[in-house]
Amino acid sequence: MKIVIIGTSHPYRGGLAAYNERLAIELKKEGHDVDIYTFSLQYPSFLFPGKSQYTKESKNPNLSIVRAINSVNPFNWFAVGNRIKKLKPDLVIIKFWLPFMGPCFGTILRRIKSNKHTKILTIVDNMIPHESRIGDKAFTKYFIGPIDAFIAMSENVMQDILKFDNKKVKTLSPHPLFDNFGEILQRDIAIKELDLDPDYRYILFFGLIRKYKGLDLLLKAFSDSRFRNRKIKLIIAGEYYHNEGMFTKMIQEYGLEGDIIQVDRFIEDSEVKYFFCASDLIVQPYKSATQSGVTQIAYHFNKPMIVTDVGSLAKLCPHEKVGYVTSTNPEDIGNAIIRFFEEGDQQRFIENIIEEKKKYSWSILVKNIFETIKKV
Repeated sequence: MKIVIIGTSHPYRGGLAAYNERLAIELKKEGHDVDIYTFSLQYPSFLFPGKSQYTKESKNPNLSIVRAINSVNPFNWFAVGNRIKKLKPDLVIIKFWLPFMGPCFGTILRRIKSNKHTKILTIVDNMIPHESRIGDKAFTKYFIGPIDAFIAMSENVMQDILKFDNKKVKTLSPHPLFDNFGEILQRDIAIKELDLDPDYRYILFFGLIRKYKGLDLLLKAFSDSRFRNRKIKLIIAGEYYHNEGMFTKMIQEYGLEGDIIQVDRFIEDSEVKYFFCASDLIVQPYKSATQSGVTQIAYHFNKPMIVTDVGSLAKLCPHEKVGYVTSTNPEDIGNAIIRFFEEGDQQRFIENIIEEKKKYSWSILVKNIFETIKKV
């Protein structure tokens, strides 16, 4: 098939780009002709909370990536839509994660759809955003107009899709493994690369720091006196997108400066393996969630997890099988971390993870995509 993926890709950074590129690789592996149409302008700089939208990594030479889409220029939307329309792809796959993209994507897809040939499938990260804004519902409704079929990556997202559409074809297909960040390394190699003390054990909070991700809950949990003098440190690896000053103040108030390692920047793809392979435990203390790419990175690197019981995290991380599920109460989070280090369940969890992660292959996602689109 001739397939076009529309969405974030190189030179843009982050999980959306990683997902689209990894999907393109899987589709190409199965013999399809794949182009990715990405942005010439993704977010105007005044709307982007981070330091840079761009990666420092090189482009994958095996991928065809076209930089064409300007998210805020309606004239561009018609031009790009007409350009892809003329290609007459058999299938367009488009990720949806933010209503802001609704007008842009909705217009492009309407132009493509007018060729009376192309089928359009969206893979939905979030139908309803974590941080809502005026116009979200209208933009989302406009986006779904030309969509033929939906893939939801969690049951929560499926329920949100049904609030907007109850007629079109829908399939639940969980987020596949993020297996594109390199091979599993020996702990001592990762520890040395990050210049960490091998005598300590490490908890990892990973990813862009947003309000809903609950870093404040983890800091409160980690302030428990039981963590002192245990040779356990918390690594916070990711760029602040929310109130860095508040977290700095908490660290100072709790006296945690000597127990926390902060890497306050975006972690490039080539560095991810070092942070996960150096760590004993990945903690996701989220206040709200649908699914999480961090979970799928942890699975790839065989790392036990502690997650809060929000969204679909508990389903993705079975309690006492691959780690622990807790409430969002900081004391409960702290108790789970202490239990992990005291009970020595790490090897049992790892053995379960190796089995559990077989559910999350990219080949399963591709199979679900084609089975879904056949029903259109």
